[in-house]
Amino acid sequence: MAGNSGNLLPVYMVADESYSMSNYIGNLNDGLAQLHGALMGEPMAAAKVRFTILGFSNDVQLRLAMADLRHEDKLPQLMARTQTAYGKVFEDLRARIPADVASLKGQGYTVHRPAVFFLSDGQPTDGDGWRRTRDQLVDRNLTTAAPNIIACGIGDVHPQTMLDVATQTDYAFVSTGSDLGAEIAKFCAALTKSIVKSGRTVGSAQPELVVERPQNFKMAIDVV
Repeated sequence: MAGNSGNLLPVYMVADESYSMSNYIGNLNDGLAQLHGALMGEPMAAAKVRFTILGFSNDVQLRLAMADLRHEDKLPQLMARTQTAYGKVFEDLRARIPADVASLKGQGYTVHRPAVFFLSDGQPTDGDGWRRTRDQLVDRNLTTAAPNIIACGIGDVHPQTMLDVATQTDYAFVSTGSDLGAEIAKFCAALTKSIVKSGRTVGSAQPELVVERPQNFKMAIDVV
């Protein structure tokens, strides 16, 4: 019976692996390693989260699938590749999330609405067609367990693009600094806090998705 195994929050980290990230992908890998270490120190929160890492460029590569981070020795490495195809991300998630949620429910878990943390340093290179796929992904009438999307832009990303990716205006952030390595570190720190705080609430009387704004980032609406 659903619920016998406990309550879970699926979290998807979607990371830009385009060529423009070449000089900063190490910062992102370091940040994810620190996230892993922090979750190892929060076993009660970590137990409530299943963590997936997707890297996207001209396609989407699955780097980590629905992991209980307490049982991972280390996280896989992201790598810089070529383009910035947003459409591939939303196509992948529209197929992946319903399947993941069905799998967890089949194992007896109660599953809370998934959270997608999306990080990009550039504008999409695949035109505007991604918007339709994104809209289908978040439409709760079309996609089982349609996720909440938190969008963070650094570098050359336009604020309006992050607003169009995020599911709420207060889930869209853009960096204010020019040191992209430092901005990525701040993003990873905020992602860690968001996961820990959200994980602590899962299974409680008042579960909630807690979204921490990265330090020195602004809500995208503030700078449109």
